[in-house]
Amino acid sequence: MSTRTDAQQIIQSALAACLPDAAVRRALEGKEFSGGRIYLVAAGKAAWQMAQCAAQMLRDRLTAGVVVTKYDHSKGEIPRCTVYEGGHPVPDENSFRGTRAAMDLVQNLTAEDTVVFLVSGGGSALFESPLVPGEDLARLTKDLLACGADIVEMNTLRKRLSAVKGGKFAQLCAPAQVYAIVLSDILGDPLDMIASGPAYPDSSTREDAWAAVEKYNLSLTDEMKALLDVETPKQLDNVETVITGSVRELCAAAAQACRQLGYEPTVLTDRLCCQAKEAGSFLSSIAKSHEDSDHALAFLAGGETVVQLTGSGLGGRNQELALAAAPGIAGMKDTVVFSLGSDGTDGPTDAAGGIVDGDTMQRLSDAGLSVHQVLADNDAYHALKAVDGLLVTGPTGTNVNDVSVVLIKR
Repeated sequence: MSTRTDAQQIIQSALAACLPDAAVRRALEGKEFSGGRIYLVAAGKAAWQMAQCAAQMLRDRLTAGVVVTKYDHSKGEIPRCTVYEGGHPVPDENSFRGTRAAMDLVQNLTAEDTVVFLVSGGGSALFESPLVPGEDLARLTKDLLACGADIVEMNTLRKRLSAVKGGKFAQLCAPAQVYAIVLSDILGDPLDMIASGPAYPDSSTREDAWAAVEKYNLSLTDEMKALLDVETPKQLDNVETVITGSVRELCAAAAQACRQLGYEPTVLTDRLCCQAKEAGSFLSSIAKSHEDSDHALAFLAGGETVVQLTGSGLGGRNQELALAAAPGIAGMKDTVVFSLGSDGTDGPTDAAGGIVDGDTMQRLSDAGLSVHQVLADNDAYHALKAVDGLLVTGPTGTNVNDVSVVLIKR
């Protein structure tokens, strides 16, 4: 098999191992709920998959539910649940509509009732009821994405402008108990940051929020500034939380798939957090250092890089990472670098990521494309498409960060 074929097999195996179904089952099997009503709320890119599994397990115990996920991520109806699709990474009116439905669902509950709350990455945009006009929130989100702010900085700000983030949704559910099942998409699994922590006490402070504003010179309305000074809940007594999956599992599953194909895998990190271009260059340097290896090697890095927008092209962090690795592995035989988002969508595109090999630079040159210029334009999508370098999986049903891999086949 070719190295690219190996890459496809590794991707399929890793994603299959990280689907949330088994994890949701583990979290619900044997779980004793009180004799009251059970409601289901699911938010995030993996919300439909998680909710479907939970609804199958809860069966007649489930009173009603609301599911809020990204456009095209719903795969049909779920018994007793209403499914909404909304905007991501920028929230829109449909995100707000689905969240309002969830807020309505948990009104007037009793201490005997339980809200099973399924949380996955993307929930920060999809599960939102803003305390400021929607257009102001959308503008701030776009500014944060463009300036290269990391997910923790973004969520620190968004919590303070929301009626549900930063533990506020759990407060709305009280006195009912909240059983939160979390699929982590943030390095280190900080529960108050995943989907901006709707059901977890907030560890960030107003000082942290203002530091992000000053760091990126963000423009805020007077209404936004006033909200930044309002502290978020620091203690919640009605919540139990379990983590069901993370980027560590994604890296471990990818490494196991590499091993089964005859590669000796090394997980470099599961906390990759830097500019996508820098990560791509670094991984190509790893490949170059081991070019003379007499046996097959795989180097893996999990995490989430960022892209600082300097152009107006189309792409995502994983596509940009892969393209940035192309110059470093130019001319190398049986070597590929690929990177993908586990949710199946990379930036505002239909691709999950990108893949390059030793011939990619020559093919780009033949197509009249300069890697340096493409990266400056943030147009990795069109460049990779021109050289058969896009990875397209469609929505996967999970969301546990990204994985980037170097394969050296021998």
